[in-house]
Amino acid sequence: MNSETFISTLAPYRELYAKDADAALLTLRASGTPDSTSVTCKVETGRGLAVAGLHQRVGGSGRELCAGDMLLEALVACAGVSLQAAATALDIPLKSAIVTAEGDVDLRGTLGVSAEVAVGFREIRLRFDVQTDASPEQLEALLVATERYCVIYDTLRGSPRVQTSLQVI
Repeated sequence: MNSETFISTLAPYRELYAKDADAALLTLRASGTPDSTSVTCKVETGRGLAVAGLHQRVGGSGRELCAGDMLLEALVACAGVSLQAAATALDIPLKSAIVTAEGDVDLRGTLGVSAEVAVGFREIRLRFDVQTDASPEQLEALLVATERYCVIYDTLRGSPRVQTSLQVI
């Protein structure tokens, strides 16, 4: 898709949301069912059932998906789409691109070994390896736009308010 086609595809949405901010609000949902016979959770996805479990380094079997991996995979997916969308909008041809995310977790937090150690990621590194003839200025603009419009990246950087509740059904 070329820049003109991509931008014209977005135009009706941009116009609608500029006129009606409420129309721009989207609530995404995910749900899962913890398995009472194992330490796993069956998560409904748009493409089928995913079974998440403990990472092997904290006692998991290795057959189930690790939620930490899934978070990084979501980041890679979103960043890859955002990179391609930004490249298209900016008319920067990419010959190829690989998006990689790595994250460091101190398992002492996850296992409750130390109350001083955080449970979540300490650091996440997101890397874009691109093959392109773009100028350094274009590459900078591409990175800025990719960071700006990647929902998962922005969410991780901004730490949104998260609410929890427990209800008896």
